[in-house]
Amino acid sequence: MSYRGRFAPSPTGHLHFGSLVAAVGSWLCARHAGGAWLLRVEDIDPPREMPGSAESILAALPAFGLLADAPPLFQSRRIAAYDAAFEQLRATGHVFPCWCSRNDLAGGLHLDGQCLAAPVEGRAPAWRLRVPDIEIGFVDGLQGPQIQSLRLAAGDFVIRRVEGYYAYQLACVVDDAFQGITQVVRGNDLLDSTPRQIFLQRCLGLPTPGYLHLPLALDGEGRKLSKSERAHPVDPTNPLPALRRALDFLDLPAHPGASDPASLLAHALAHFSPARLPHCSERAAA
Repeated sequence: MSYRGRFAPSPTGHLHFGSLVAAVGSWLCARHAGGAWLLRVEDIDPPREMPGSAESILAALPAFGLLADAPPLFQSRRIAAYDAAFEQLRATGHVFPCWCSRNDLAGGLHLDGQCLAAPVEGRAPAWRLRVPDIEIGFVDGLQGPQIQSLRLAAGDFVIRRVEGYYAYQLACVVDDAFQGITQVVRGNDLLDSTPRQIFLQRCLGLPTPGYLHLPLALDGEGRKLSKSERAHPVDPTNPLPALRRALDFLDLPAHPGASDPASLLAHALAHFSPARLPHCSERAAA
């Protein structure tokens, strides 16, 4: 299968510098491989979403020269696919209903493969994936070999919340398979989630793509920009300054004479190799 990558923002705000770095990094990897670059809007968590932010992000990307090869996929329109995956997991005994509260778990992980609390009449349960005592290993394209004791790191994790919303882990693996993604390029904050997704792929009989986790753009206090008060939106009406900063963050040369995003990206792509990307997330964004 030819290379297919993606950028999958959550519509919790406007496009900020950290998201721009992830978008540029994933675009460069796809174009370097001569493959497709797709978009997905991960809009399945309504309480966290900001009205209008999905439209804002999708409108901003072309201003930075980041043009997708297909219309964006909206997760909010994919609930039937998640329902089908959930029913498959339930039919094969991989999930169980759970009424445990945070107090029941005493702030720890759920490790028992079954609910510790009695069913609560009139209250819907969350649904958890039964996680065995296994190690999940993979080789990240930038961070190198990874291994995680899944039960000790994640426990029996939730795949459908009490409110009925599907968890990121389930929706992500279903849609990566649906879109035919062969390489996931994203921020290093999701490195820890990858073993969960690989295990879910195995449970559902879905292919496992390759993974490459980029360094995070942090503020001066070491916080991820998306969780920082300083995560100001980048300006799509004046894209060159932020795009130059993003390329510099990824250790790529920015053509000093480039007058538009397309020529700036073309110059960066000519000098790009995934192996030369920086590994460390301890780099404060200016």
